Amino acid sequence: MQEASDFSNNELDPARAVYPLTFQPVFKDYPWGGRRLATELGRTIPDGIVAESWDIAGHPNGSSTVREGALAGLTLPEVLARWGKDLVGSRNSKAVESGKFPLLVKILDANTWLSVQVHPEDEYALEHEGDYGKTEMWVVLRAEPGAELIYGFRPGADRERFAEAIDEGNTEEWLHRLPVKPGDVVFVPAGTIHALGPGVMVAEIQQNSDTTYRIYDWGRPRPLHIRQSLDVLNFDNVEPAAYMPTQITDGGPRRELIGECAYFRTERVFLQDGEYFAGDCDGSTFEIWGVLDGSVDITSDGGSVQLQAVDWALLPATLGPFEITARGTTISLRVLTPPNQEQV
Repeated sequence: MQEASDFSNNELDPARAVYPLTFQPVFKDYPWGGRRLATELGRTIPDGIVAESWDIAGHPNGSSTVREGALAGLTLPEVLARWGKDLVGSRNSKAVESGKFPLLVKILDANTWLSVQVHPEDEYALEHEGDYGKTEMWVVLRAEPGAELIYGFRPGADRERFAEAIDEGNTEEWLHRLPVKPGDVVFVPAGTIHALGPGVMVAEIQQNSDTTYRIYDWGRPRPLHIRQSLDVLNFDNVEPAAYMPTQITDGGPRRELIGECAYFRTERVFLQDGEYFAGDCDGSTFEIWGVLDGSVDITSDGGSVQLQAVDWALLPATLGPFEITARGTTISLRVLTPPNQEQV
């Protein structure tokens, strides 16, 4: 396998040779953010409030750019235009047709409450917004003592009662609050009412969409989307719990499944010093690897990178065999698109 600085395996056209990609993020200054991306994750961020870091993003509202190698400086949509199925794989042919990468990976730093919100499913979002819907999941990176989320409804909520509560200014009475701690996983299907609470930082894996309907915004003077929210809310989602990981027992390092839907499958991978995970990007799907704790080396015939917490790499679908090797005790996320699904 090649050294970390050697990213080209095609002398005639280096830009066509796939290699592990890392990105410069896009930062968002929403009013509920803070400074912990700098103070706790050690990132260089703009002055002022920084609420979100779009780490692997290819959306009209923000696209991350390749850090190094033959495609350095290109946005993720530009990489997709060059590499096509070599980047996303046969499971994601619609992504090539649309020119839109299937997923979006973020880090969110909540210093105050996010708006109470809901995301629509694809059908509604495409009809009304011209964008896809959004199913997402959170992995809690930091949580101050007593931190909590809004996640689902309290018992007895229905469309009529909730609409009445909104009109009367009593929205909060129907909202289920879920205490959280570092390591918790919260799966948020489209239609779920939700909000991050103060003192919570999460890694978010989601459909590549920026469609959000605000229901309640804690007095902040931002637009609300009450009609649309009532159209798409799932009132059957009553007092949901955090996602319960399940152990993966097909051999190799310790892994657990922490989220799966039509759009993505997410595993948490635990490695001890020198231990490695052997994978193969065989052309069916890309893989996204994120290091939450510790440091790893990612090696392949297309090139190698080192990741430290918290950072991500996108492994193209045709990268071939690769290894993730731990430097010390590590916790990583592995994200890929599942088989036999219609992908956006």
